[in-house]
Amino acid sequence: MSVRSITVDGYRSIKRLRLSLGRINVIVGPNGSGKSNLYRSMYLLSESVNGRFTPALAGEGGMPSVLWGGERGRGPTRLTLGVELDEVSYELSCGLPQPSDSAFALDPEIKQENIWFSDESGRKVYLLQRKGPSATVRDLDGRVVKFPLALTTSESLLSQIREPHLYPELSAVRHEMNDWRFYHYFATDDAAVARRPALGISTPVLSHDGHDLAAALQTISELGDADAMNEAIDRALPGAALRIDVDKQCRMAIRLNMPGMRRELEAREFSDGTLRYLYLLAALSSPRPPSLIALNEPETSLHPDLIDALAHLIVQASRHSQLWVVSHSELLAHRIVELSGNDPIRLEIVEGVTQVLNRSEFFSRTTR
Repeated sequence: MSVRSITVDGYRSIKRLRLSLGRINVIVGPNGSGKSNLYRSMYLLSESVNGRFTPALAGEGGMPSVLWGGERGRGPTRLTLGVELDEVSYELSCGLPQPSDSAFALDPEIKQENIWFSDESGRKVYLLQRKGPSATVRDLDGRVVKFPLALTTSESLLSQIREPHLYPELSAVRHEMNDWRFYHYFATDDAAVARRPALGISTPVLSHDGHDLAAALQTISELGDADAMNEAIDRALPGAALRIDVDKQCRMAIRLNMPGMRRELEAREFSDGTLRYLYLLAALSSPRPPSLIALNEPETSLHPDLIDALAHLIVQASRHSQLWVVSHSELLAHRIVELSGNDPIRLEIVEGVTQVLNRSEFFSRTTR
């Protein structure tokens, strides 16, 4: 299932925004326009289905920090996140709990949670309807029944399904959103795990932080498209060749043969940009491609000469995965347009509110 659109209501600078998505979605705009907010809202949606919604919000300072920062109306303060997939739509709405003496008074409280599809007449058919601590779901036989478990008020119902075979449609939505991968931090400092030999296991999908980079690259070499990976390295580093050194204890270390050098470079010697490019290569060349890959500022630390190679990686990955790329690089955005025909989505801030700039206006401004 691909993501047709996302809806964000009441998150930081995003008052209300519905964004239709394509195969490749490159989000650009000036600092403070809401690019990272949009990325984080997608990340929160993903975390909501695996039981990590509250910790993810806590990492951003808790509910008071993530709620819409502008003038509010008289209604209740809510954060609402929604996604339209190919066949169904999912929406989660949360707010602060009622005042109490609890030490956890700033935990989010799920107010509403819905999953539905539209029948031939356009009528919504609900697979899940939740209000607060109670919910009804559609079971294996298509009957609407009360969800039998006591719900944790700060987490989604989807994350609390214990018998997925009884709710196949709900489980399919959870599985789909769990398959999304978000890459917004790769360690490139001297202490980065990827710079040292580490025990490797088969790794068809790179972890979120890339600590298993060597194993992921070796997995691509054995189970994926090794030729395409080597071409991507040569495009970025002409004449270079990647090798994963594996000792008897299956500890793996990344090596690069560079033209003109008599010895291999070890990962501890790589520049930050070279190491980051290898992370991106592994993330975008998975032998088991995620349904959606989200990258936040992938051009960070990359030399401008590597932008073309990165654009090729992104476009090639879109054959198997939907791409969401937040970028400050106009060069990357335009190179992706040239390779794929997918126009970037430009955000701007208007009186404190994140808005999508008309795409024709975007091109008239950037081509002057």
